[in-house]
Amino acid sequence: MAEYYKVANVSEVPEGTKKIVEVDFVPVLLFNIKGEYFAMEDVCTHDGGPLGEGFLEGEEIECPRHGARFCVKTGKALCMPAVEDIECFPVKVEDDEILVSID
Repeated sequence: MAEYYKVANVSEVPEGTKKIVEVDFVPVLLFNIKGEYFAMEDVCTHDGGPLGEGFLEGEEIECPRHGARFCVKTGKALCMPAVEDIECFPVKVEDDEILVSID
């Protein structure tokens, strides 16, 4: 059974925004895309840099260092220089709380 951790309240992640959180010492990016929540590891697979400072446009996050883009729903690398996908994590909402599992 996967263990879920509370990372934020719904009001802390408005639609079309991102929030950097930590789940059991793992840096995680949390996204609200049209009312749905998604979570991925906050690490660019190209050079290990943080994605959290990057630009969110629609369903894509762009790494601020070298411009690699990733789908926030799937973690898929969408352009060079990144070729490796980012790990995504299950998210659920209970009442007003956003929960993420990194198991």
